[in-house]
Parts: sequence; C-alpha cells; structure tokens
Amino acid sequence: MNDLPLNAGYWDDLYQQQQTNWDIGYVSTPIKEYIDQLARKDMAILIPGCGNGYEAEYLLQQGFTNITLADISPLLTERLADKFKRYLHRQLSIITADFFTLEGQYDLIIEQTFFCALPPTLREAYVAKMHSLLKPGGKLVGVLFSRSFEGGPPFGGNIQEYMDLFEPTFALQTLASCYNSIKPRAGLEVFIIAQKDQA
Repeated sequence: MNDLPLNAGYWDDLYQQQQTNWDIGYVSTPIKEYIDQLARKDMAILIPGCGNGYEAEYLLQQGFTNITLADISPLLTERLADKFKRYLHRQLSIITADFFTLEGQYDLIIEQTFFCALPPTLREAYVAKMHSLLKPGGKLVGVLFSRSFEGGPPFGGNIQEYMDLFEPTFALQTLASCYNSIKPRAGLEVFIIAQKDQA
C-alpha cells in the first residue's frame, strides 16, 4: 500500500504547493444533486480522500449531522479541523489515515476524485474495503472519470472496466455517463451508485 501516490508526504506537498488541479472549489453538480434527494439527515456518511471537503460543507449546510472526513494528508486534515471547527466532534469527525486502515460502518460513502488518485493495482482492494465499510444496504455513490490520463495520478478508466470491477461485489443501481457534469468535465464522467446487499 506504499505506492508513492498513497504517501502522506506526497499529498502534503501537493497541497502546500497548491498543485491541486482536480479541485474545482465547490461540490460538483452530480454529487450536489444526489445529496439534494436525501431525506435522512442522520445517516452515517463517509468521504474518503476528502480533499478540501466541499461535499462536507454542502452536507452541513443542508443539515446532515453524522459526517466523517478521512484523508491521508495531515496538512490537509489540520486545515479542515480549523475550517470546520464549529462542527467538529458534533456533526463532523475528521480522521487522518490511509483509507485501507479505516474502520467503522456507514450508510453512505461519497466518492469524488479519490478512486482516481489510487494506482489501478489497488482497485480491487478499494472495492473490497468500500464494501467492508458499508452497513448492509449502504451505498457507495459518486463520480468516476470516463477517460484515460498520461501517467497519474489521476488514473482513468471506462464504464466497462468499472462494471467488471464492481459487479462481483455490489448491486450496481447506476453506472452511466453523467448528464449534469460541470462544463470542463462534460462527457468525461460516470456516475455510480453501488449498493451493498441487505443481508
């Protein structure tokens, strides 16, 4: 699990140097519109590889009360603790850790530019870990890139790859091109809703 992109120092350096080209500065439209449909404000929500926490900010604005952010970068999680200090240890928890060491059980896990930050060799481990972190009936929901990149991170993929990867473990409720991506990413994103079996 110690490939360079998973190293805390690697991500600290990127945030320190503000080399965060994936950061659009707000919650992405596909995830915002999904959140807008959620009625249960006390569901346990995890956002791994949370970056600057725009999804959490939006969830808090909408009255959600049980949010956990996780990131491997101590520099980042310190900034988030300051940014969200009025919510910390109340509606919001922040964990500094490698994703693969996380524990707990969640109703919903939000995926936004975390999957693409992991080397493709870790994708099967990602799927297994996501499954273990979800409660029965819980959902992994978010956006995956539908394109390839030179080098990486980010690392890309396509719908068929994702279907082959997720279908053995999850019930795929949605795996389709996003119709509501922001303009620079139009036609380059896939929306996924993958549900863990109830029993």
